[in-house]
Amino acid sequence: MSKNKGFSDTSANRYSLALFELANESNSLSLIEENSISFLNLISNSKDINNLIKDPTVGRDVLVNIINKLSENFKLEDLFKKFLNFLIMKRRFFYIEKILKSFNQICSEKRGELNAEIQSAKELSKEEINKITEELSKSFKSKIKLNYNYDQSLIGGMVVQVGSTMIDTSIKNKLQQIENRMIEA
Repeated sequence: MSKNKGFSDTSANRYSLALFELANESNSLSLIEENSISFLNLISNSKDINNLIKDPTVGRDVLVNIINKLSENFKLEDLFKKFLNFLIMKRRFFYIEKILKSFNQICSEKRGELNAEIQSAKELSKEEINKITEELSKSFKSKIKLNYNYDQSLIGGMVVQVGSTMIDTSIKNKLQQIENRMIEA
């Protein structure tokens, strides 16, 4: 097997750690983290931006111009804009999602937070999400940073993941288990 597997998690961690250290040194960590979350939301909510990032035929100049326009429109921190342009120049912009997710993970870890993800088949209210967050904080004896997603494909129930611990009470999962048992029989 080849030693060079392309852009690995280790590479993403190096870029994200560099961004963390730069943001921390310039006392703009919270702003950069907000920019990072906003940019990740932009990527996930805009097919055009997502396609643009993943299109290898788009030139560096075009990407730099787009980042500069986005920076103006969304009032991105100058350090964050420079970091995005640096990734473009190094031809690493394709991995921006992985890098920014890693950066957000580092920020959470430095604050002593655990990241948790919840997917539910029914839309949860803010109160329900807050109650779940409180319960998870008590159970894991740590501050929880919760990422909530509404997923109709679960049919019923929810999937909770905190670190490497996953609890799947969804009907979709139960139906999959029944299907697997029927195939094995």
